[in-house]
Formats: sequence, C-alpha cells, structure tokens
Amino acid sequence: MSLRIGDTAPNFEIDTTKGKIKFHDWAKDNWVFFFSHPADYTPVCTTEMGRTSQLAEEFAKRGVIPLGLSTDTVEEHLGWIEDVNATQHTDLQFPIVADKEKKIAQLYDMIHPGESETAAVRSVFIIDPNHKIRLTMTYPMAVGRNFDEILRVIDALQFSDKHNVACPADWQPGDKVIIKPTVSNEEAAKLFPQGWDEQRPYLRFTQIK
Repeated sequence: MSLRIGDTAPNFEIDTTKGKIKFHDWAKDNWVFFFSHPADYTPVCTTEMGRTSQLAEEFAKRGVIPLGLSTDTVEEHLGWIEDVNATQHTDLQFPIVADKEKKIAQLYDMIHPGESETAAVRSVFIIDPNHKIRLTMTYPMAVGRNFDEILRVIDALQFSDKHNVACPADWQPGDKVIIKPTVSNEEAAKLFPQGWDEQRPYLRFTQIK
C-alpha cells in the first residue's frame, strides 16, 4: 500500500543506531525528515548522510529531526558512520533505522523492484507534529537528494500552515505568497490588512513579513 499526503505516518518499533525507538513516541511534537538510502558503504549515500549531519543546525531551528533508514544492521551502520564522519568532515548524531528484515521499507513502500528487490530507493517523507505525511519525494539510487529543496519545502509548509496561504513556484522565505482561493476578499481584508496584488480573482499575491 502506497502512502499519500495527508495520511498518518505508520507507527513502528525498531532498532536504530541510538537504541530502539517507537516512531511516534520518538517524534513527539517535532517535524520529521524521514529518509531512506540503498546501502551503507556506498558513495552517494555517504554524501547524503554527511550532508544531513552538516545541516543539523538548519534542521534544528525548524524543529525538524532527521531519521535515516536502510536495510543494513546497527553494527554496519555504526561502522559506516565512522567513514561518513571522516570523509564528510562531520559528526553524525541522528539515528539510522536498521531495517534488515525490510519491514519498515515495505511499510513505507521504499522497495521499488525496478531499482532493487532488496535495497530501498531514496525516499523522503516530511512528517508534521501530528504525524501526518505532508510531502513525499522519491529519488533513484544513482541520484542524490537536493537538500536546498528539502529545507525550502519545510519552510514553505511551515509558513503556509502559520499564515493560511499558498506558496508559488520557486518560493523562498521572504517572497510574496498567494492568498488561497477559498478565502473571500472580505476574509482576506481581515487576515491580510497589508493588502494584495490581484492579477486575477483567484490569483492574489501578498507580502507577509
């Protein structure tokens, strides 16, 4: 069963490099960047794990906690983390799920037989504090993730939640946003007293500082 935006992220209990976790309990009231990689001791995965670690402060200031996963053992993860730290000049502290039996990878539809029968593809799930899946992305094994986009979409999700707006194409923090079509002009006047630029009745841009 594939998971969709708006679904509750399935709960699970499993061993990680930081001990056994129950996913929903571990996540608590945080946003979660849950991502899979094909295998330890592989080149693209090493750079991705390193980049996630390097961005620890960026994730933290957004209230986001990373959680990695592959179908390797805790022992393999721990040995590989030493390589990640040495080659990527970092200190990896977030937990990595040891999904040797592929139970979580199958639960989250991370095994794509066209890529591999046994290894997970590069799946991304952004999960909110209510354990709802807010975004999914899937990358092939040979292509690493764009972490600028991962941070951008977290910013967009959190900003749109806070202000009840939509974010246009290529939105970056500080850019104008769009008043949702479901918000009437009367409601918008109360919510956005700064006003808006109207290109069409359904296309109203406003600036929120």
